[in-house]
Formats: sequence, structure tokens, C-alpha cells
Amino acid sequence: MNQAEQTEIITLLKETNEYLKTQNENQQKQIEHLTQTIINLNETIGQLKRKMFGTSSEKLKANNKDMPGQVNFFNEAEVIADSSLEEPSLETVVEGYIRNGKKKKSTREEILKHLPVVEILCSVPDEDRTCSYCATGMTPLGKKLVREELRITPAKVERIQYIQEVLICPRCKDDDEPVIIQAETPSPLMKHSLASPSTVAYVMYQKYAMALPLYRQEQDWKQMGVRLPRATLANWVIRCSLDHMKPVYDRLHEHLVKRDIIHADEVPCQVLKEEGKKATSKSYMWIYTSGDDGLPAIALYKYQPGRKGDYAKTFLSGFSGFIHCDGYSGYNKLEDVVRVGCFAHCRRYFFEAIPSGKSETSAKTPGEIGYDYCNQLFLLERQFKNLSAEKRKEARLDQEVPVLKAFWNWIETLNPTSGSRLAKAVTYAKNQRKNLDNYLLDGRCALSNNTAERKAKAYVIGRKNFLFHDTVKGAKASSVIYSLVETAKANNLNVYQYLYTILLYMPDYKNESEGIEELMPWSDMIQERCSMEKQK
Repeated sequence: MNQAEQTEIITLLKETNEYLKTQNENQQKQIEHLTQTIINLNETIGQLKRKMFGTSSEKLKANNKDMPGQVNFFNEAEVIADSSLEEPSLETVVEGYIRNGKKKKSTREEILKHLPVVEILCSVPDEDRTCSYCATGMTPLGKKLVREELRITPAKVERIQYIQEVLICPRCKDDDEPVIIQAETPSPLMKHSLASPSTVAYVMYQKYAMALPLYRQEQDWKQMGVRLPRATLANWVIRCSLDHMKPVYDRLHEHLVKRDIIHADEVPCQVLKEEGKKATSKSYMWIYTSGDDGLPAIALYKYQPGRKGDYAKTFLSGFSGFIHCDGYSGYNKLEDVVRVGCFAHCRRYFFEAIPSGKSETSAKTPGEIGYDYCNQLFLLERQFKNLSAEKRKEARLDQEVPVLKAFWNWIETLNPTSGSRLAKAVTYAKNQRKNLDNYLLDGRCALSNNTAERKAKAYVIGRKNFLFHDTVKGAKASSVIYSLVETAKANNLNVYQYLYTILLYMPDYKNESEGIEELMPWSDMIQERCSMEKQK
């Protein structure tokens, strides 16, 4: 073999070696990729199992094993704690709760204090009212309470007929134009209908406050002796909502956009008969609520066929202030507002990044560490709950800013694998950093958007029972009634009484601005008629 052939063979072997090396590296990368894919899929499976079969609470059992270099957020010697503050007693009662986490038991008097009292006197029979020893008539010595019980009067349907008195002048009755006068009668809620303020308010209360769909109410009416088809009930709800309750809703909207703080959220819904859309397509119910600004609470729902940010921009036209919302980019279309992020969402992402089945004694995972950082902020917020807005802002800057700085510095040290639950948590936190920190700008702002999410849950509970809206009109009517129901709850009003009062007065008030203002949940008239505190 000559020199040229040897050189050619050596070159060929080198090329083959390089090729095999490249192939090996590609295979290793592919193995790593597939391994990470398996890990990500197992995380997803674990998360789905936790959602389907596990607890929905984002609580973890305490893990006492600290990671080196990490802050132990549950240590009494927390380095960022203000040592000058007096530690509250573990048994200190705050608004019905005890600091050790156990709820204080309500007394019977607290439970029954709003109920009217009916006394039933158990008297001694006449034949027994003489002394058995000397036959002298007995005189009252006193009375004592033996026991008390609750009595309920089931709903009862009555047939009310308005009879109009008609008068005629006996002297003029033989003239060509006799004098006849008729008594005034109350304005009907709906012309040529059996609907009354009490019946429609009852149907609305059952569906929107108690989540009882109309097909079940139809059965309930049958039990009370009246056959009312659900189509009739639906017609009552839609017409009264749009004719009589919409003006009250619009006035609440005017008040809401004048506020400084608003919470917003949106949840999907389904409308079967919507022009240009399939019955299975997704629509949305948007929720807007007032914040902790010291003014009466307002909660408004708004049906929209989609989730475009333009819907929020149109609804909140004229609003300038702080808007609490999640990370949805559609809210970026709002102008002259400051977006405030939600640490509850941030915490949820880290909670989902905690491996399922993890041992309590093992070292904390990044998911647990991020979750602990968020929990520390919520713990401090509970301590600042009863402070004024100014004092709360000062306390946040003093005690929460160090936690936030540590949290963001820790975030920068992470380099999670792409596609993992931890990567999603870190990406969300980084993308929302500015919005998440904005709650520090005003003591009235909140750490989370839970105010709107709780109102969203009220709708979701009802949706779980009635499943869908048949028409767009029905969806719009539902948004109006949900708004009045949840606003009434937030202002401690009797929901049925508030709906009834609106339906009672609106046939005469709907064209009068002052009359509509009188039906706001904070007006003196509504407080007198509907307040839970004043009902006896």
C-alpha cells in the first residue's frame, strides 16, 4: 500500500469518526429532549390528576427543612420582620376569627339577631289558676323563656285581582256626556301578564342568587299549584331585566367608571342562538368590580361575544385609575390606567410547578420557594388589613419591598427547562413584573385580583347548573341581574327585597333620573327597606 492510499484511508477514517461523533451528539440531544418531554408530560399528567382528584386549595404542609441561602418564611426570626411591632396573641379574635386559624363559633344570638321574634305565651288554664292549698286565685309572678325554635312559612302563591271602582254623577248620567271617574290603579309590571314585582323578583332570586335554573323552578311552581312553563319564566326575566333593571345597571356603570380602582376578569360562556356563530362557540361574561376605596361596592357583569381588549376599552371609557387584572394582554388597550398584576395568579403558577408526590422532608424545589415568597406577601397583607391606606402603603414599602427584591433576585438565578411548569411560572413572573409591583403605588390597591375572581365564581356556579344561554337577549339579561344581585350582596342587602323594590318602583321611575338614583344600593330609601341590619 503506497503513501497516497494510506493517506486516503486515514482521511476516510477521520471523516467517519467525525460523522459518528456528530451522530452520537445528535442522539444525545434527542435523548435529552425526549427525556425532558417525558418529564414535562409527567408534570402535566400530575397537574391534571391534582385538578381532577386532589384538593383545589393552594396550601402545602409545612416543610421545616430549609434550603441553604433561602429565606425561611415561616421562621419566627424572619430577618425582614419589624422587631418593634408587638406580636399579636395567637388567640386574638379578629372579626369572628382566631389567629390560630380556627374560626370562632357564632353564638345563637348572633345567628338569629336579624329575625323577627314571635312570642307564644303558654298560659295556665282557668281551672288551674286557683291555689290547690287554700283555693285563692293565683296572681302573675312572672314569665320565663323555656325554649326557642325556628319556624318557616313556605312560599305561597295567591291570585291577586285589582278591582277598579267607577263612579258616575247621578244628576248628569242622563246627559249626552255623563260625568264618570275611575280610581287610579298601580302601574302593571308587564301589560297583559300575570307577572308581578314579587313573582319576578322571586324567579330572579332563585336563579341568580341561588343558582336554581328555570326548568327546576318550573317544577317548584307546579308544586305550589301553578303550571308556569319555563318559557314564560324566561320571558318575565328577560323583559323585566331589559325594561326595568337596565336603567339601574346603567347608573351603576356611571358610578363605577368614576372610581379610582377597578378589578376586572372574564369567564367563558355559551350562547346557542347567536348570529354568525356556532352554538358550540365560546363567548364571554366580563366582570368589573370596584376596589377597596372606602365607597359602596359595585359589581357589574357584561356579556360580550368575544375576549377582545376593545370590549374592556369600550366599557371602561372615561375611567382613569388602577385596573387590577390578570396577565391577559387585551387589557393593554386601556388608556390612562395603571395595570396592577395579581400575585394569586403568580403563586398559582409556582404551586403547579411543585412536583406531585414530593416528600415533605426533601429539599425545597424551586416551585416551593416561589410559592413561599408569594405566601409571605399574603401573610404580611393580612397583618396590614385594618390599616388606613396611607399606613398600609408605608408598611408595604417597609416590610414587603425586601421580600419582593429577594424574590426578583431569586427569579433571575433560575434557568428552567423550556416547556416545564417551572418555566411557565418564571416566564409569567418576568413578563408581569412591572404590573405585579404596581400595587405598591397606592395603599388602596390589592395584592391580588381575587375581588373580581370571587364575583366570577358566582356566575360560574350558576353556569354549572343552567349550562348555557339560549339567546343573546338572555345573556344580556343575565348580566344585568347578576350585577344587581352581587352588588346587593356586597352592600349587605337582602337580595330578594332589593330586586322586588326595583321592580316595584321602576315602572314609574325609569324615566326619572332622581328616581333611578333613589334605587342605588346605598340610598337612604334602599338602606331602610333592604338592609340586612335593619330587617327585623
